Amino acid sequence: MSSAPASAPPASNPEAPAARPTRARARFSVPGNLGRAVLSNRKAMAGATLLAIFVVMALVPGLIAPGAPGAELYPPGQGASFAHPLGTTSYGQDIFTQFIWGARASLIIAVVAGLLSTLLSALIGVSAGYLPGATDGILSLITDVFLIIPAFPLVVVIAAYSKGGGNATIIAVLVVTGWAYGARQLRAQVLSLRNRDFLVAAKLRGERTLRIIVSEILPNMTSLLVANFLGASVYAILTAAGLQFVGLGNVNTDSWGTMLYWAQNNEALQAGLPLWAVAPGLGIALLGGAFALLNYAFDEISNPALRPVRGRGARSDS
Repeated sequence: MSSAPASAPPASNPEAPAARPTRARARFSVPGNLGRAVLSNRKAMAGATLLAIFVVMALVPGLIAPGAPGAELYPPGQGASFAHPLGTTSYGQDIFTQFIWGARASLIIAVVAGLLSTLLSALIGVSAGYLPGATDGILSLITDVFLIIPAFPLVVVIAAYSKGGGNATIIAVLVVTGWAYGARQLRAQVLSLRNRDFLVAAKLRGERTLRIIVSEILPNMTSLLVANFLGASVYAILTAAGLQFVGLGNVNTDSWGTMLYWAQNNEALQAGLPLWAVAPGLGIALLGGAFALLNYAFDEISNPALRPVRGRGARSDS
């Protein structure tokens, strides 16, 4: 008699209360998985820590280095001191203040150009992969053309025609020249997903193409989209700094690339002011490294073949 009541509760109604938590978990699984992936990957943690430092610098530069970065208020050509941790420029500007304030423009260029490049890559790559026939052929042809054209000479030519246009012009140039590689990757991923059961079921339910792309395809490509954004951001950081260094931008803006431009024009290394050139160069390298470290981590997430061998070895030994 005691066995019947013990077996009755599990068979009562387990499905009804379990359905809602499952949907809730599915709704928040993507950001949750990405967060756990970052926390469990040392490369990603190092990159996230560096990026957080630069974000703080960009958000509150006035609290870290009060004053105007372009103000010529100090004795020119001073070395590092307590009052001026990185010294002063040949014009009497504080290099530390310029370095802190320059993080904002460099980070804005990286994030905005990375986001716009990723959006354009997703629009063209996903459309080409999911819509067969003429649409795929035309979009793939456009992508191939931009892949064949050498990127940096094209960037230089476009930037030279729009010289002095400021950060908006540089961002536009970077987006136009930086979307094609990501579009090719996304198209290949969509081609591998196009005949999966969940997409066939969505078509049979009569869902519209746009809804299938937004609700079914893109959530399954989140890690690849994030990796694409991070790679585009690295490209934007380095290319924008190169353009500003050679003077193909507004040289009066406060950014690390313009710091390098003025340091080179005033022969900072020969004048005994190495920190004028070293500080922005190091900032560009570290910011690019932060995005690159995060990118390596998300490459491992999206591609199981790139994950550390130690995890597979531990499972095989157990």
